[in-house]
Amino acid sequence: MSEKTNVDFRQLEQIRPDRPAPKLPSKWSNLSAAVIHTARRLKNSPAVADSSGKKYSYIETLTAAMALAQTLERKLLDAEYVGVLMPPTVPTVVVNLALTLLGRVAVNLSYGDSVQRINGCIKRCGIRQLISSEAFLSKTGLQPDCETLKIEELSQQVTTGEKRIAYICARYLPVIVLAGFFPGLRRELWETATVIFTSGSTGDPKGVVLSHSNILHNIMQIKEHGNLDETAVVLGILPLFHSLGYTVTLWTILVLGYRAVYHTNPLEAKKIGELMQEHGVTVMACTPTLMRAFLKRCTKEQFATVKWLLLGSEKLKPELARDIQDKLGIEPVEGYGLTQTSPVVAADVPMQVKTPDGRMVYGNKLGTVGQLVAGTAVAIVDVNSGKILPRGKGNEGVIYLAGPQVMQGYLGMPEETARVLQNGWFNTEDIGWIDEDGFLHITDRLSRFAKVAGEMVPLGKLEETLRQVCQARDELVLAVTAIPDLQRGERIAVVYTAELGMSADEAVKRLQNTDTPRLWMPSARDFVLIEKMPVGSTGKLDLKEVKRLAAAALGSN
Repeated sequence: MSEKTNVDFRQLEQIRPDRPAPKLPSKWSNLSAAVIHTARRLKNSPAVADSSGKKYSYIETLTAAMALAQTLERKLLDAEYVGVLMPPTVPTVVVNLALTLLGRVAVNLSYGDSVQRINGCIKRCGIRQLISSEAFLSKTGLQPDCETLKIEELSQQVTTGEKRIAYICARYLPVIVLAGFFPGLRRELWETATVIFTSGSTGDPKGVVLSHSNILHNIMQIKEHGNLDETAVVLGILPLFHSLGYTVTLWTILVLGYRAVYHTNPLEAKKIGELMQEHGVTVMACTPTLMRAFLKRCTKEQFATVKWLLLGSEKLKPELARDIQDKLGIEPVEGYGLTQTSPVVAADVPMQVKTPDGRMVYGNKLGTVGQLVAGTAVAIVDVNSGKILPRGKGNEGVIYLAGPQVMQGYLGMPEETARVLQNGWFNTEDIGWIDEDGFLHITDRLSRFAKVAGEMVPLGKLEETLRQVCQARDELVLAVTAIPDLQRGERIAVVYTAELGMSADEAVKRLQNTDTPRLWMPSARDFVLIEKMPVGSTGKLDLKEVKRLAAAALGSN
């Protein structure tokens, strides 16, 4: 299933979403136009704030972006793609909106990567300039291989005349007139809005091309699925090079009229807890790994206003869900999304929902990632035969998706695009099944299968069993990976920290008392003790680094 599959796409064409896709409002001709209409409707209502104390209303945000756009127009070279290397702050929001107004493609680059990987992304997009900040570059020491425009200097170069023009444009001029000043307002829905690079946690990053249509449709899907109103206050701690951070904490806020409060570092749990309490955050999205840190360092009072706690990017363990409910009194929900789907695909919700056959059930089912957002069709495909499987437990296979949020493809990688995107259907390479209520169960990922002596071993399932028998509640205590083996193709390795609280011999002994197949069983000598688990800039376990550490310690035999 790693190559083009023998899926019968004629069968796939017969599959329809459980709910039809929501239609875009007629005024949403592109992202810039959608924001302008919302800003003019909400005017002086609070829009964005950050931990530095900066706060903008909707009309102030639009005015600041239009003023900056005029300055950028004098500075930018003739290149479609412009890099952005900034943490989540109010100025970062303004920069992204300004570039979009100018019809440029803002590419938010991962500052958690090495400079070599950043330069690789720059080369892939043909980026000649990027926008960052002096303070941020000094702190990180990053020196990317292109011209850098610093936001501090750009802000000082905005003239009084440009500020006045921006004020008039933001408040009074019709959109059809503004299109003469801001080329972004002439963009079509099918045109590229951004390129977001995959995390590369299990491989090399790829540039995902998302259109205005992709993002706007996903925003409408989020609105319908979550049923949030304009009193929502969203915590923005995920960086904008992360697809959830980009779509949800940037564009969903500005388009739907929610509020956002940003902080630059998602690992600073204590500071974020204080920020949440100060601003009355009602919606929080992060990874289970990050949430474990919040449980250790934040108080129940700081989470008092949180109504939605959405956890994704990693599997939500039942133990963590119970700990959250016990300490914070909040019912966490799990979601599922991919960079290639703009990103939201499915999410549990703490309310009643309708099943495909018309019944009403509770929308938060632990162990699932919820029902799919409206307009999303799903097919479960047998790993070996390529046949489409019916819904129901036991019918587990590769998850294929189709819908208006599915990417345009990978930038400059037509063969890779064709491998995963065929006839409008995207091969997620995730393994799962759909139950009778329409809830999606994610069980593993194809890249997390090892081939040991010719048999496919699910690393995620083995890891979950090992966690249970070792009573490992913390997500960053152990990880299962596979490394090359000269005799059997691959062999299982377990990377763990001292917090596991037992020896490798004891862990293996406990695992042997389960029904785990002998072929799956790691030996005690295949356990690698490390000081701390590697994580990326969003707090997600870095599986690629886990594999490297295991290979470096064990080698091949």
